Amino acid sequence: MSHLTKQQLAELKLDLENEIKATCRRLEEKEHYGLRGSVRDNTSELSTIDNHPADIGSEMFERGKDFALNEHDELKLTRINGALDRMAEGTYGYCQTCGQPISLERLKAVPETAFCIEHSPQSFVSAGRPIEELFLAPPFGRTSLDEHEDQNGFDGEDAWQIVESYGTSDSPALAEDNEIDDYNDMEIEASEELDGFVEPYETFLATDIYGENVVFYRNGVYRKYMESTEHLDSEDSLGTGSNKY
Repeated sequence: MSHLTKQQLAELKLDLENEIKATCRRLEEKEHYGLRGSVRDNTSELSTIDNHPADIGSEMFERGKDFALNEHDELKLTRINGALDRMAEGTYGYCQTCGQPISLERLKAVPETAFCIEHSPQSFVSAGRPIEELFLAPPFGRTSLDEHEDQNGFDGEDAWQIVESYGTSDSPALAEDNEIDDYNDMEIEASEELDGFVEPYETFLATDIYGENVVFYRNGVYRKYMESTEHLDSEDSLGTGSNKY
């Protein structure tokens, strides 16, 4: 025997029937939220095939929302019809998981429900995560490989340094170093690292393919090297054969 009285069942059935009418009317008036037409009908374009998706970004967003609203209403109709079927079978008002009576307060709030509060599927937070997270873990610094002893190639840190050299939205106050007063000094080690060279002098010292005819290129690194405390007293001490400017 049901824990609900005949009057309570009648009121709940009336609520379900009214909700069916309201949902069906909403779907019909909105033509299933516009899904009966194409995206082209909502744009001024003759065709959307040759357009970039961003050209009709607003229409795509609205179409995605229409799908969600339409699916919500159709799912609600399915649940209401299921509740009416359970009323006809005499099983309405009982949890389909544990078989215990569902409180009248819950049935009045969600008359189409088939579960008690403890076993409601919506009460469980899914532990599933996007499969991409397995590849992207850890989320930050996964391609910065400087701490690996066998790493001496181009990595994520090098890529960031190149991008950062073009500028960021950070201010000197947000720099990693404490004494940064100029935007040009904010790159992470970028000004100190040599792209394609190991030692500074390799950027301005060269020879022919036989290791002869030493040539100097007086570039910026050359001038910094000569001004440093470690520079040699003269170019002759490096075996200079000629100079280039």
